[in-house]
Amino acid sequence: MVALVRLRAPLALVGAAVLVLVGPPLLTTGSGSETGTQIPGLRFMVPNTPGGGYDITARTAAKNAEDAGLTHNIEVFNLPGAGGTVGLTRLVSEHGNGKLAMSMGLGVVGAVRSNDAPSTLADTTPIARLTEEQDVVVVAKDSPYKTIDDLIGAWKEKPGKLPVGGGSSPGGPDHLAPMLMAQAAGIAPKDVNYVPFDGGGELLASILGNKVAFGVSGVGEYLDQIKAGELRLLAVTGPERVDGLDAPTLQEAGYDVNFTNWRGIVAPPGLTDSERDKLTRLIEELHDSPEWQKSMKQNGWDDAFLTGDKFGEFLEAQDKRVVSVLKELGL
Repeated sequence: MVALVRLRAPLALVGAAVLVLVGPPLLTTGSGSETGTQIPGLRFMVPNTPGGGYDITARTAAKNAEDAGLTHNIEVFNLPGAGGTVGLTRLVSEHGNGKLAMSMGLGVVGAVRSNDAPSTLADTTPIARLTEEQDVVVVAKDSPYKTIDDLIGAWKEKPGKLPVGGGSSPGGPDHLAPMLMAQAAGIAPKDVNYVPFDGGGELLASILGNKVAFGVSGVGEYLDQIKAGELRLLAVTGPERVDGLDAPTLQEAGYDVNFTNWRGIVAPPGLTDSERDKLTRLIEELHDSPEWQKSMKQNGWDDAFLTGDKFGEFLEAQDKRVVSVLKELGL
């Protein structure tokens, strides 16, 4: 069985919001001035288009931080391109800027490798891993595929004729998950027609417009569309079913895949200890707030909180794992 290490982990999306929230978890929540979490002029960068997982996480985190009184007037902005590496390059160029943070996750780890990016996550200041979530396998509501077996049966017959869309570059979660599915189903990963999109927002339009046969993305990104009946959920990629959703795991359906995605937050290099610690405190306060805990539940995110050097070690391990899995899949 091939699967990425299930180290509890981002959003990535949360990263953006989290940055906004970064502040000391020293006292009680509710007053950023009391706990030292106020960061005037804080900006949270989302390295892909609106509507994707990083975007949802960042904007949710920013709102939660403000509602909890941790900080105010957080600016969330999008800088898409090259699977998140355009944003990463910008972040690294902002050396010493303690008022900027970026939401990110496994997709950026993979994009650095697949795009041969000039900057890597080792060039950033690790702040926190926030969430972990399963990917979902979805089709449009009028798709001929009613079950995961229907889909994979047709996929095995003509793998190149059934394009699969994902909101990440090769090496990212939405690419690795269907490749692992293909391997488990007896399809050569090199025969898969994978179509990358710059985030879940762009991918959604292509699924609904039947431009791809099916899509793979984070559960939190498409939860509303699934519940509204716009998307048909065929399976989830993790070890357990998702509460409130009627779909089997891939393992239940007989395909040996156990895969989860994560999201987190990083900051520019060159921060002072004080700047780094303040961002970290903000995120810690955000993580502990009732507002954030409620949002995680509503979005189907699992808590994967990890900060500082331990998060940095996790990033290094994930980079090595992505390289290993891509080699194993022959990609």
